[in-house]
Amino acid sequence: EGVATHELGPDADATVTTPSGVVLGVGDIDRPVLTYVARNLEPYRGFHIFMRALERIQRIDPRCHALIVGGNEVSYGQRPPANDIAKSARAGNWREHMLTQVKLDPTRTHFMGRLPREQYLRVLQVSNAHVYLTYPFVLSWSLLEAMACGTPIVASDTAPVREVLHDGENGRLVDFFDIDGIADAAIETMHSESANVGWRMQAMADAQDYGMSLGLGGYDALLGLAP
Repeated sequence: EGVATHELGPDADATVTTPSGVVLGVGDIDRPVLTYVARNLEPYRGFHIFMRALERIQRIDPRCHALIVGGNEVSYGQRPPANDIAKSARAGNWREHMLTQVKLDPTRTHFMGRLPREQYLRVLQVSNAHVYLTYPFVLSWSLLEAMACGTPIVASDTAPVREVLHDGENGRLVDFFDIDGIADAAIETMHSESANVGWRMQAMADAQDYGMSLGLGGYDALLGLAP
């Protein structure tokens, strides 16, 4: 049925308050914001890759804050292997499992859980670089919504993503397994706001091709209801 692109766009006044009380806003050059969104935090959406990239990002950039949105259940795939869970009493889900694998600054790593839609959209609007990763699988609505919000995007160079993102035109594409490449692209994107304007605007325009009016119009045409 398409994405409600008519409700989406940038908001220069957007702010996000983290569970620890940190307030992050648009244009805060002293605290650039990196974002990651998935229904659940799991490998199908590249969560394990993102966490390893985040470790490098935080090591290189001591100022950035990460907003991580998603639940701890499994939508696709499986929970961490039983032998990995046995090694740590904490590793009952992929978030806990990955926290045993990487070293992150907890004061700059904010797990937001699942959010109401308005709060989720503010996460996209305050983002200086949004990382979207996926196996060759169904594309997430969140990527199209990030595009419609004008969010700078660094994404995996995988089949479903290439349908909507084109490297250097409306986002950055990096090999799914290139952890250093993803980290470096995210850092460059976070600190290149003026250079990103062109492809952010292009992403907003391209997202309209997946708008709700076109999606519903396609259903009408298929059912013979189009005028």
